[in-house]
Amino acid sequence: MTHFGPPIDLSDLPNFKTANVRPRRPVFVGRVSTKDNQNPASSIPRQVVLASERLEPGEEFIAHFWDVESGMLPPELRGLGPQEMYDALAVPTPRDGGLQDLVDRAEQLEVTHVLAERSDRVARAMLTSLTVEHALEQFGVEVVYANEPVGGTESGRLRTRRYSQVDAEIYRATLMEMSMGGQIQHAINGWNHGYPPYPYTTEIDENAPVRQGRFGEGRPKRKLVPHADPRRFDAARELCRLRREEHLKAADIIAILEASPDLFPIEGRWTHNRVEGLIANPKLTGYQVYNRKASRTGRTGFSRLNPVSKWVWSPRAVHEKVVSLDEWKEAQEVTTGLRAGAEEGGTLLRIRAAARRLGLTVSVVKSSGTHTLYQLGGRRVVLPTPIPDTVVQQVIDDMERAE
Repeated sequence: MTHFGPPIDLSDLPNFKTANVRPRRPVFVGRVSTKDNQNPASSIPRQVVLASERLEPGEEFIAHFWDVESGMLPPELRGLGPQEMYDALAVPTPRDGGLQDLVDRAEQLEVTHVLAERSDRVARAMLTSLTVEHALEQFGVEVVYANEPVGGTESGRLRTRRYSQVDAEIYRATLMEMSMGGQIQHAINGWNHGYPPYPYTTEIDENAPVRQGRFGEGRPKRKLVPHADPRRFDAARELCRLRREEHLKAADIIAILEASPDLFPIEGRWTHNRVEGLIANPKLTGYQVYNRKASRTGRTGFSRLNPVSKWVWSPRAVHEKVVSLDEWKEAQEVTTGLRAGAEEGGTLLRIRAAARRLGLTVSVVKSSGTHTLYQLGGRRVVLPTPIPDTVVQQVIDDMERAE
């Protein structure tokens, strides 16, 4: 009703008031960051109670959508945990899906209102929460947060909502900064991240401080130590040598490794990814290295490699090395050359094959975007990138004449 009504009673006119032909169908949406540091069995029901305060008298939620996921993830990466995990949480609130399921099924369920405790229960990233709100608006769905004031102007309500979403985004950025800082210190102190490389295993660092948190004792710090099977160290060293000195591709290295399983033991079998990953792993130099990969890329199971300039190295060697830093660097240069040869249609591979027949080696000294300086046996030569076929044949002829 407007405050500025007609001067006479017009309520008997047919079009005085438009009937709401679409009944309200509210649903609940919620989120808990982790199942370990928070208790979903108590947090989700608490969120339901708070969101319920914005229900109309006599109303109930027709469905409940909630996740146990980080608020930093986009909707499509939420709720991917198995149903068995959610069942084991013993949350008394029923679950009809996660945030992405809500967006996908809102029209089908004829949802009119989505109620949550506050905006960061949808997402900590403002862009994500805005995207979800916009997607639901296309189906005529209103998103309501229980911590927002009732009444007042639309501009005031919108200001409150956007301030809340900005706060959530700032909190997200602060968490990321603190987490990154902690992980950097973790690496600088020589403690390992992730699975140990093939020639190593891990042991608890008894000298490391033990963190006591409100959820109990933190995970112990672990450092890399040589694997109990000394053949692994020898195998890793030989594998790197084959790339560095003989310029062999992964397939050729795998053939050599599989020919002598007693010398090169492996759980399962040697694969291209295992060989290339081990050759590229800087931890084989004795240094602890962090931030080689960006794991959260928006694609499930996909990690993007960060540039070497963004890697974090311990200031000193902290575990036994397999190869020296110079040897590791040379292996990376050879790998770059092999990949460049493959991208050039095999032109560089033809030069390497000819050099191998003559007992010579080919290695990359340095390169720019247009040219690369190679070491061919005892001399150096600058070749364009990519290498034209006519130049390839000229280089091969020069090598044969020199011999």
